[in-house]
Amino acid sequence: MKKKSVNKIKRLVKHIKSHTLKDIIVAFMGLSLFIAGGGILWASSFKLPDLSSFEQRKVAESTKFYDRTGEILLFDLHENIKRTIVPSEEISDYIKKTTVAIEDAKFYEHKGIRPSSFIRAIFANLRSGSYSQGGSTITQQVIKNTVLTADKTISRKLKEWVLAVKLERMISKDRILEIYLNETAYGGNMYGVEEASRQFFGKSAKDVTLAEAAYLAAIPQATTFYSPYGNNRDALERRKNLALSNALDNGFITTEEYDTAMEEEVRFIPRAQYGIRAPHFVFYAKEYLENILGVGALENNGYKIVTTLDIELQERAEALVKATATRNATDFEAENAALVALDPKTGDILSMVGSRDYFDQEIDGQFNVATAPNRQPGSTMKPIIYARAFMEGYTPETVLFDLETEFSTACSVEGVPLDGSGDRKKCYRPVNYDNRFRGPITLREALAQSINVPSVKLLYLTGIRDSLSLARDMGITSLTNPDRYGLTLVLGGGEISLLEMTGAYGVFANDGIRVPHRPVLQVFDNNGREVNLPAQR
Repeated sequence: MKKKSVNKIKRLVKHIKSHTLKDIIVAFMGLSLFIAGGGILWASSFKLPDLSSFEQRKVAESTKFYDRTGEILLFDLHENIKRTIVPSEEISDYIKKTTVAIEDAKFYEHKGIRPSSFIRAIFANLRSGSYSQGGSTITQQVIKNTVLTADKTISRKLKEWVLAVKLERMISKDRILEIYLNETAYGGNMYGVEEASRQFFGKSAKDVTLAEAAYLAAIPQATTFYSPYGNNRDALERRKNLALSNALDNGFITTEEYDTAMEEEVRFIPRAQYGIRAPHFVFYAKEYLENILGVGALENNGYKIVTTLDIELQERAEALVKATATRNATDFEAENAALVALDPKTGDILSMVGSRDYFDQEIDGQFNVATAPNRQPGSTMKPIIYARAFMEGYTPETVLFDLETEFSTACSVEGVPLDGSGDRKKCYRPVNYDNRFRGPITLREALAQSINVPSVKLLYLTGIRDSLSLARDMGITSLTNPDRYGLTLVLGGGEISLLEMTGAYGVFANDGIRVPHRPVLQVFDNNGREVNLPAQR
């Protein structure tokens, strides 16, 4: 009896579960059909704008950068705009192949959208906590950059999908690619591959080599970051190589063509001087906003950018840097210099000079020394190490001995390697700038006179890891490997940027409170509404 009862109960539970599962499936399908039906009805009301308005729209939506007063124009992204529209047959097949390879390898196979790419982008964005990947096809990018706003919303994305499908039904794939290549921004006031080819290589888009075409394919994703005249040439090189490898993997080019392009040394012609004030700062601010608003939005949406720049301080800084660098070139064969000025209470970048002359090609003047992360800070690291010591209980009156000292345990006190190798590179016996040793000295005096030996001893006492932890808290993020620097850190053994160091010194000027630096005060859209920007960290 008991066995029969148990079996009846099992059959009853199974019957209930099967009906419950069926009900859930039916309900889900019904809800999905309802949502899909509503979406179809909503999408069917869309009207594709007239594509003939592309040219006028870009000229009308001009983004401008101003100083902190909002009155003095620093740079107009579309002033004297340079764009030459050319038909598809006057664009090199290499440009088409490398662009499709890196932007949308299945361009000639899909119908305007690729849901699988969009889903991958969603998961990538969820992992990164950002909206850095969009999964857009070339057709979607044409729609996004010419018809829709840059708002990152679900409704705008759905409109983009529908319009992309409609566009593919209206015009051919080749025509879509032609529009994309003629309208794509390549940095500053350059639009389209014809203008970019002439500006970068001094030749028409139909005459570029495969390697040159790969560079043109690489740049549009982030025109400032990947600019061949900026600080990220290594990143540009990697993306160019990615365009070539994608083209090879997809059968767009042969192995022989790939090998030849990889070996080719491409030369970019010097960047022409044009109307711009504080160019290093402007392009720093532009890259900063590209990471927030997106390249297409910044290029095309007609923003008014009020920066943090104090134009009077900037002009004085530029004159000072040029005079000092010119003098140093004569006296010390040091041909360049940089300067950054911050407001420590707000983090505002008041002036930024990245070289003695932005337009001087002989000194690579367009390279921004102020933001380059590979500059040794020298003794400017000492105050940070002393600050760490004071946090641990040392005082300005603490005494250390400024005496000749061997710091390596691999050597004797006389500086002789203990293994008998005679290799004195294993030893570390720092000296002071004047080759003198002062004996007992307070931390106050040692820091005031920038004495090396007691400073190295202080780093040893406070610890490299704790000192680097304080440096990070003060905004120095470049020093990432404690095992790499050793005791030379206090004498500038690491590499950081001038901008980071200036921000760290701002902590001292602001009573120990760090305010992250920023290049932009406000952004207004073309209707005068302020655009909310995320807080700096």
